[in-house]
Amino acid sequence: MPVYEKPSTFFPTFERKPGPVPETTHYCPGCGHGVVHKLLAEAISDMDIQDRVIMMAPVGCAVFLYYYFDVAAISAPHGRAPALATGISRVEPESVVISYQGDGDLAAIGTNNALHAANRGENLLVLFVNNNIYGMTGGQLAPTTLLGQRTVTSPDGRDEMNDGPPLRMAELIATLDAPVLVARTSVSSPKNVRKTRELIRRGLQIQVDKKGYTFIEILSQCPTNWHMSAPESCEWIDEEVTQHFPLGTFKDIVENSTPKIRTLGHPEFSKIAEVLGLSDEGENAKRQVMLPFESIRLKCAGFGGQGVLSLGLMVAHAAMKSGMEVTWLPSYGPEMRGGVANCSVVFSRSPIGTPVVDEPNVLMAMNRPSLEKFGPLVPEDGYIVYNSSLVDTVPEGLRARTYALPATEIARGLGNIKTANTVALGFLAGIAEVLPLEIMEADLKAYFASDALFEMNIPSLRKGWELAQTAQGE
Repeated sequence: MPVYEKPSTFFPTFERKPGPVPETTHYCPGCGHGVVHKLLAEAISDMDIQDRVIMMAPVGCAVFLYYYFDVAAISAPHGRAPALATGISRVEPESVVISYQGDGDLAAIGTNNALHAANRGENLLVLFVNNNIYGMTGGQLAPTTLLGQRTVTSPDGRDEMNDGPPLRMAELIATLDAPVLVARTSVSSPKNVRKTRELIRRGLQIQVDKKGYTFIEILSQCPTNWHMSAPESCEWIDEEVTQHFPLGTFKDIVENSTPKIRTLGHPEFSKIAEVLGLSDEGENAKRQVMLPFESIRLKCAGFGGQGVLSLGLMVAHAAMKSGMEVTWLPSYGPEMRGGVANCSVVFSRSPIGTPVVDEPNVLMAMNRPSLEKFGPLVPEDGYIVYNSSLVDTVPEGLRARTYALPATEIARGLGNIKTANTVALGFLAGIAEVLPLEIMEADLKAYFASDALFEMNIPSLRKGWELAQTAQGE
């Protein structure tokens, strides 16, 4: 007898939890996912498209799909696989994109994404594995749970008056104009497995030919959460599940469909610059600005209400107007209103890989908790400026060049304590020699909506700048 070998699309073992005895699967005994995986892996290998396939892993029992398939794979947020698949399909038009989803992922939280991807006719193969229940999280009621079917959250059975009837996704998708193939099959018997094998291969061929959106619903057994044996669960599908979810093809217009090739538009950066108000003066300013580092990674932190987010925004705005690549990332949530709020600003002449600032080279700490939290992260060649009006003790072991700036007292002396962040802005720009004063003044004029706000803040900016020049001379 010939020895059966795994398709090349499969990894040899399931490496999620390596141990002395290699595992081959994390699925429960009798689960239908394993059968669907096998059919899909064989088809990909036989069609020689392994290097073109990009799969979207769902949130659900198949969340570890990328531990089985030796193809490019991306784990999508819950229900958002069609949106992610749309982006991949459009930017990589030669790829074969597969969105593999369960009923909780696609028919509940992801219904909106599923319907709109289908309605647009994206070049996707959607494999919708329907086991009538939330399998991964313990067997709760799903949109596809049958009437009368008992689950953890419907112990007396699904009630139509309370829960509505089960959602028929294949029939719903088939009402849309764009999908080219919509079908429902199962893996409950050898006959149905053969039909599923045929449909999966046809769906992949449609994607190779770029003929549009394909939706294949696969009724799958879940013995564990149905509290049945594997044979009983197969019988349940054939005798009960198919009564509400009949097998068959609901739409097939593949033969009359033409390839759907979407061309990507490339933006004209001159138009973007025009919209953002960037001009040749910005390019000139870019050449004039001297950065002390390849990229500035600034962390602004303080109490909520001190204007630390606005401080970061003003820096980012000035850097952008100077022709720099810029990101600004705020920290919201419970840290606001009295807690420690912060924002990260990165600007550089080169493209920025991430807006996250884990190791700042410039820190503006408006209070003591911020200095204690972020100060030790700044390297020796970096800059730390702290608001000495509120910081009475400086932590030991700070490595960076550290400057005390009584920003709150200076702002109070200038007539408005709310401008302490603008004092800090002027000092930061001057001490790190990042942005010239004339650039900061011009940007402040553009940043504030009214002349009154500008006139209130401009003395604080200039005072901070002057103090930076004095500090540099000491």
